[in-house]
Amino acid sequence: MYTISTQLVFHISHAHSLKDKRQVRRSIIDKTKHRFNASIAEVATQDIIQTLTLGIAVVSGESHRARESMDEIIRFIEGHIDAELISIEED
Repeated sequence: MYTISTQLVFHISHAHSLKDKRQVRRSIIDKTKHRFNASIAEVATQDIIQTLTLGIAVVSGESHRARESMDEIIRFIEGHIDAELISIEED
């Protein structure tokens, strides 16, 4: 069994309140969970209005499939979020 986890940090320039940030977070988490079999959650920077930090975990029986899944999830998120991806940190 292979597990890959990644932390993505986004800058949400149009967020002026935590409510704005929650809307972006909720949208991307719901879309990602609906499309992929992966765990995703906000893992840090909860009180910083314009910064969203998401943690993603993928489990697979094959290491290359886990890597392919994670890459596909990151591409999907980049294409479906109204924010700038500023950091990708893999464990």
